[in-house]
Amino acid sequence: MTQLTLKNIEKSYKNGIKVLKNVSLSIDSGELVVFVGPSGCGKSTLLRMIAGLEHITSGILEIDGQRMNDIPASKRGIAMVFQSYALYPHLTVRDNMSFALKIAKYKQPEIDAAVDKASKALKLDTLLDRLPKELSGGQRQRVAIGRAIVRNPKVFLFDEPLSNLDAALRVKTRIEIARLKESMPERTMIYVTHDQVEAMTLATRIVVLANNTVAQVGTPLDLYNSPENEFVAQFIGSPAMNLLPGTIVKTGKQTTVSLNNECVAVSSVATSSKDMGKQVNVGIRPEHLKLTEEDHIVKAEVEITEALGEYTLLYVKKAMQDENLTAKIPGTHQSLRNQLVKLSADPSNVHLFHNGKIDVGRYFINRKSLKQNLWSL
Repeated sequence: MTQLTLKNIEKSYKNGIKVLKNVSLSIDSGELVVFVGPSGCGKSTLLRMIAGLEHITSGILEIDGQRMNDIPASKRGIAMVFQSYALYPHLTVRDNMSFALKIAKYKQPEIDAAVDKASKALKLDTLLDRLPKELSGGQRQRVAIGRAIVRNPKVFLFDEPLSNLDAALRVKTRIEIARLKESMPERTMIYVTHDQVEAMTLATRIVVLANNTVAQVGTPLDLYNSPENEFVAQFIGSPAMNLLPGTIVKTGKQTTVSLNNECVAVSSVATSSKDMGKQVNVGIRPEHLKLTEEDHIVKAEVEITEALGEYTLLYVKKAMQDENLTAKIPGTHQSLRNQLVKLSADPSNVHLFHNGKIDVGRYFINRKSLKQNLWSL
């Protein structure tokens, strides 16, 4: 059972550039936590700091209650799977997988048993005598994972392990990683990726990094259904959530917002009289918009359609002054190009953001008090 804790972690370089600031996080034993965020947000740097490959400028890293800041990488009980595989080209699969155990001076029977077990789990047992150049990209990645498994580490770290694979192979290898995690339920894994599908399908929890710190932590569905700020709302989900500017004109159990396109949006977010007149952004995911002939949030011309078989993406021209809007409509609707359409959304799928965050009305207060009550249990 392994718990990993980050307390106020910061990373900066001698030139004054601060890469990470005030990162605090607790990862429980058996979790698969995924770090996501835009390029340059510090997610790979944070992973390398956990591994011991980057110095921690300030803050505390603990594994099972033991401070790890000054412990060498080789002594942390951590194994890392790199994006580039990092296999020795002159060694066979067997020798690549056993290399770390030989350096650690394990006995040969122990090495053979560990390699055999890992190779069978990863379906590499028929490839043990091949060199890396004789393997496909997916097979090389499995060897890299196998090399980590044989060490029996406390924590597995994955640094964008699927980014060099083609689309079909990414799906296949992602499923293999999911199976691997199920076969080792007590092992803690931390995974860095740009791919939202990987994050949403693999993660126990997702850590969204932005502006050099943690923007939000939660389960995949928590982040999708209840983003706490506009960045997370638009980063999680593809296509990104639409943000439409407007003004609150009616409060209560439901909130009515007058949009800048002279339409109105109704949200299930409850507000009080003090919220009247606030400038907000109405957030609606493209897949939650639907074509309608009745009350609508948007009435505008479709500029471009992208028919993808199962659904069609509609790019609506100048829906909100200079803002474009995207709708993801089931079925094929290529004939809608250059047509005037009306779009609506269920109030339960309409989010409200004020000053970039969810901080209007009773919705925010209730969520905050709920968290406080849970923490006090």
